[in-house]
Amino acid sequence: MKKFLCTFFLCMLTAVTLTASARAAENVIKAGLYYGSGALYSANLENYEGSGYYLGWFDEDTRDFHQIGSLSETAISMTADGTIYRSGKTYSATRPAQADSTIGGYHVQLREEFPSFDEAAYAAGQLPDAFPAFINNVYRVRMGSFTTREAAEVAAATYATRSWVDRYGMDRAASGDVVSPSATGVVITVTGTDKLLFAFDCSGAKSLGIQPNGGAAKAQTWFKGYRWYGGFEYRRSTGGNINVINVVPLDDYVRGVLPYEMSPVWPLEALKAQAVCARTYALLPSKHYSSYRFDVCNTTDCQVYQGVNLSSAVTDRAVQETAGIVALYGGKYAETYYCSSNGGASEASENVWSNPLPYLVGKEDPYEKLTNIPDYNYTITYTWSHLTSRLKEKGYSIGTVAAAYVSKTTPTGNVAEITFRDTAGKTVTLTKEACRWTLDTKSMRFTINGGGNGGTGWSVNPNGTALGSLSDVYTISGKGLVGLFGGGNAYVITSSGTSALQQTGGTVTNGTGNGITITGTGWGHGVGMSQYGAKAMAEQGYTYEDILLFYYTGIKLERILK
Repeated sequence: MKKFLCTFFLCMLTAVTLTASARAAENVIKAGLYYGSGALYSANLENYEGSGYYLGWFDEDTRDFHQIGSLSETAISMTADGTIYRSGKTYSATRPAQADSTIGGYHVQLREEFPSFDEAAYAAGQLPDAFPAFINNVYRVRMGSFTTREAAEVAAATYATRSWVDRYGMDRAASGDVVSPSATGVVITVTGTDKLLFAFDCSGAKSLGIQPNGGAAKAQTWFKGYRWYGGFEYRRSTGGNINVINVVPLDDYVRGVLPYEMSPVWPLEALKAQAVCARTYALLPSKHYSSYRFDVCNTTDCQVYQGVNLSSAVTDRAVQETAGIVALYGGKYAETYYCSSNGGASEASENVWSNPLPYLVGKEDPYEKLTNIPDYNYTITYTWSHLTSRLKEKGYSIGTVAAAYVSKTTPTGNVAEITFRDTAGKTVTLTKEACRWTLDTKSMRFTINGGGNGGTGWSVNPNGTALGSLSDVYTISGKGLVGLFGGGNAYVITSSGTSALQQTGGTVTNGTGNGITITGTGWGHGVGMSQYGAKAMAEQGYTYEDILLFYYTGIKLERILK
C-alpha cells in the first residue's frame, strides 16, 4: 500500500537538543532494514553504479568508515558463520531438498598473524582454498571449509607438510589450527558460488561494514530488489541471524523516504514539506538504538524507507531545495508527526497519546476539502457478537455487548472516549488512540450510530448520541468567542430549531438492531501535518513553509545541517 495513504508515526516521545546527537554533526543515518525476528541468515549485494566493495567497520559514534581491505567482485553475499547449504544463489542454515553444495563452517587458520589485509590476501593466494580474515582486530588466513572438526583436523595435518612463498621470496610453513564456527562471525562469498572471499569476527565488539565502490560516480547498490545509497553494516553480536543496516548520508536517506511516504507526483511544495518532516524525524532519539544500534527502521513503525527506486527529478528536487532544513521548537527538533488526512480537523497530541506538545495542537483544517482524497469517507459495521469478540481479543473484560457510544469528544470534534456496556450493565471505556486501534477505524474522527446512549447522560439528538457530562463542552458566543461551558441551562441549535439539552434517566439504554454503524472521515491519527492537506495547500499556491507553520504551531524552520 502506498504509505502516503496511510502513515503512522509512533513513539516519538522526547525531543533532542541540536548538539546531543553525533548524527546531526555527521549527517549520517543508520537505517535498520532487517533486524530482530526479521534478521537475515544471508544477505547479498550487487553493484548498480560502480564496481567492487571496501571492507571494514563503521565507528559507533562518528559513523566514519574504517577500511581494512577491498574486493573486486560485483556480486557478494554475507552469511552467518557456520555450515552453509547453497541452492543456486540462496544460502541456508538447513539442508534444502536440493542443495547444490555445502560450505563447511570449520577452517584451518594459519598461526601467522599478518600486518595488513593485502599481506593476508597475498598469502591466501599461495595456498589451497584459502581466504583472508579479520579476527579480533588481527589479519589472518584461513584454508578450506569442512563440515566437521575431524575433517578439518585431517586437512590441517596435510597442510602442515606444505610451504608457501611470501612476496619477499621467503618460504613459510602452512601449519595451522582448526577454528570452529562462531556465533558472531560473518563470511563473504561470491554470490551463487562456494568461493569464500573473506571472514570477519570481532566477537561483537565491531560489526562488518561494507562500502560500495562507486568509482567516479556515486555508488548505488542492489539489495533485495531495491537500489540504495551508502554503505551497509552487518551486526551479529549475539549469535543468530544478521541485522542488516544501511549507513547513509541524511539527505540520501530522505530521498529514499519521500516517494514512499508521499505520492511522487504531488506538487513540489507538498513534497518539500514532507522532506523537512522526514529529515527532522530521522534526527530524533531512537527507540531502536539501544537494542539494534540504528536510528530509524524502514517501516511505518518509523517511516517507510525503501532506497531510491521510486525517486524522481521532482522528489530529488524537493530534498535538494530543503537541504539541511529542519523543524525546531525551543531550540530542539520538533516531533513532526503526520498522517494521511485528519478528516477535517487535526488533533492535539495529548488527546491521541499522552505527551502534550505546544506545537501539536488541534485545529480545524479548511484545506482537505479543497482536494480529492480517495476513501476519505468510510463506514464500518459491527454486530454485537463481533464487537464483544473484538473487545475480548484486545484484552478487555466484558460480557455480551449491548450498547456502544461516543461518550466524549475533543474540542475539535474528534473521538476522545468510547463507552461499551454489556447486558449485565458492566461498562468498559476506551480513551484516546485505543478507540481507533480497537475498532479498527481509519481515523479519530467518526460517529457511532445504533449503539444507544448507555443511560445517564445529556441527549444531543434523537439518534442516541449522548454526552456523559458537560464539563468539557465548549460554547460559541454571538461574537464568535469560544469558551468552556460555565454551567446553567444549555441549548443546542439543530435543523428543527433551538432546544434545551435534556438529561436522560438512569436506566440502561441498549443499542438498536443487531449492532452499530461507524461513520467517519480521514485516515490516520490526525496529529500534525495532514499529507492531503499539504497537497491541497500546495495546489492553492502555499509554500512548504506555509504548510509546516500551519500544521506545527510556533515552530521555526532553519537550515542547520551541511
